[in-house]
Amino acid sequence: MRDFDFATFERRALAAGFDQAVVRDWAAGTVVPTHSHDFDADALVTQGEMWLTVDGVVRHMRPGDIFTLPHGTPHDERYGPEGATFWVARRGS
Repeated sequence: MRDFDFATFERRALAAGFDQAVVRDWAAGTVVPTHSHDFDADALVTQGEMWLTVDGVVRHMRPGDIFTLPHGTPHDERYGPEGATFWVARRGS
């Protein structure tokens, strides 16, 4: 990821038909209970670690890991002791 920056991520997301790309920073130990979004999301973890739970399956995610959440997908999130940052492309928000 050394040669891959947010501007590149954003440019690729917009070219792929996403409406926007944003940086999401989460504080250490944050827990986000089950929720869903009204947009599709494709995301890349860039710092820290997080646990993403979808349909009872927990994924432990670190820098370089990607995840996709179609709109309306119930999920919950838990962030590690250093928090986490991810870049997310959104479509349909």
